[in-house]
Amino acid sequence: MQVYTKQVVDFVEEHRTACTVVLVSGVGLFALRRWMAGGVCRSKALLDGKTVLITGANTGIGKETAVDLARRGAKVILACRDMGRASKAAEEIKKRSGNDKIVVRRLDLASLKSVRALAKEIQETEGRLDILINNAGIMMCPKWQTEDGFEMQFGVNHLGHFLLTNLLLDLLKKSTPSRVVNVSSLAHETGKIHFDDINMDKNYNPHTSYLQSKLANVLFNSELAARLKGTGVTTYALHPGVISTELGRHFFSQLWKRILFLPFTFFIKTPWEGAQTTIYCAVEGSLKDSSGLYYSDCAPKLAAPQGRDDAAARRLWDLSASMVGLA
Repeated sequence: MQVYTKQVVDFVEEHRTACTVVLVSGVGLFALRRWMAGGVCRSKALLDGKTVLITGANTGIGKETAVDLARRGAKVILACRDMGRASKAAEEIKKRSGNDKIVVRRLDLASLKSVRALAKEIQETEGRLDILINNAGIMMCPKWQTEDGFEMQFGVNHLGHFLLTNLLLDLLKKSTPSRVVNVSSLAHETGKIHFDDINMDKNYNPHTSYLQSKLANVLFNSELAARLKGTGVTTYALHPGVISTELGRHFFSQLWKRILFLPFTFFIKTPWEGAQTTIYCAVEGSLKDSSGLYYSDCAPKLAAPQGRDDAAARRLWDLSASMVGLA
């Protein structure tokens, strides 16, 4: 044993510089990983007697958000397209949270008919709605159309949630103080609303379309806040971070992209880490008098200039209302 120990000591002495570099690099990498994990919601708020609806809650950050809010005592409605997967997720959420008040409802955001059907069902079966979390989304898919002929990413990420929120506003107002949480993205910072080609029929690009839809989330959030001022319903938009979830399935459908991205996976947030800002916006007590702002890593962050364009927000609202039949 002594001989072995001496060999180790001699090796370290001989390679002192290299060992120091490895140690410092390792500590640095883990420190960077911790920083990349972002903020954590520290709120101890309980939600007993409250009802929460989360779109796309059968996987990723939506499911982690559901687990957290269920642990706080809320009745959680999982609004999902795939009922089989949603039912399995509900059972997992019940086990992890110890809360049996988990309800599954069908919602296909690519169908305005489905959105209206869910809203009608919620209005008829729920006496209150305290928190609406617009979480579901699709990213960088091919040029697909929704059931109603809209470009898929704009239709699912923005229009479906726009209609759902508006149809549930009366119930949210009845349940005040209540909140609407809109999951956007840092991607909005390079986004542009193509008002003259909103469905991008002239020149479709999956990345550009995604940026547009995420900017639309931020603009919708701010205009919604302006229209709800004084009602007791507050709104929040957020960037969850770069997360390892199914959202990137279209972007990473090609093998070379998966291989190229592999070295960076160490720094990507887990779904639990990515859910923290959503949870923060849903429950943090200090936000009760704030509305229409944008958050990242459990803290307010200034949205990009185009995300603070009030005229564009009003124009987008009017266009969206016309597209979904609310105008």
